[in-house]
Amino acid sequence: MMMIAKPAARRLRALAVLVALSAPAGLAACSYSEELGRQQVLLVDPGALSQQGAQAWAQMKQTSKVSNDAAANARLRRIGGQIVAATTLRNQAWEYAVFEDKSVNAFVLPGGKVGVTTGMMAFVANDDELAAVLGHEVAHVMANHAAERYSQSALAQVGAGLVGAATQNADSGLAQALGRYAGPALQVAVLNPYSRQHELEADRIGLDLMVRAGFSARRGVELWRRMAARGGSSVPAILSTHPSDAARVQQLDAYIAARGYS
Repeated sequence: MMMIAKPAARRLRALAVLVALSAPAGLAACSYSEELGRQQVLLVDPGALSQQGAQAWAQMKQTSKVSNDAAANARLRRIGGQIVAATTLRNQAWEYAVFEDKSVNAFVLPGGKVGVTTGMMAFVANDDELAAVLGHEVAHVMANHAAERYSQSALAQVGAGLVGAATQNADSGLAQALGRYAGPALQVAVLNPYSRQHELEADRIGLDLMVRAGFSARRGVELWRRMAARGGSSVPAILSTHPSDAARVQQLDAYIAARGYS
């Protein structure tokens, strides 16, 4: 776990205050999300985080090894494209890359930059399981979870600093690269762990997306079941992809049954 240095924490608090003071009245107010069925408070324009995401993505591709496995990258783009086509964000410029990293992880940066490790590509048993991973990541973007996470953190700025938890796995070079290249706002909005509510929302929306895209929800959930069997401590968190657990699988199974998914 990496602590944000004190100067960075001070800059982050200052940035949070600046955003809160300068945000348009309509942006700072609660808005109702049709996707989530609840109110959200967004103190930052998701587009501002998208700019930081694009910068971090460009730097990562230059300094972290992108897999030269053409088939794996083509598969990622194909399934990612199918998932995105089932969203309202199909006109956004999405990018995908497979990174050489043995950890079983995936992540999404604001603006639609999706990375999957070679470890994850090897772990998924079929296209349905990869669709479950990508559906979950794309769902975080659809739900504006990064902007909401930043806004929640900005409102809660009363302590001595904030924790950036992207590098819980010290052996993951990709995690360390993400920590190096993310700006202060991105540290809070994306690298800090999402809340349990955000994770469960991304699970549910992700299932909806993969079914719309023609994948099997039940086969996709097998991914989380196998990850749960590995044990949470063996699957470290990078950005929006978190270890599965028995309770998570139970909720997914209940949602599939309620929706009548196959």
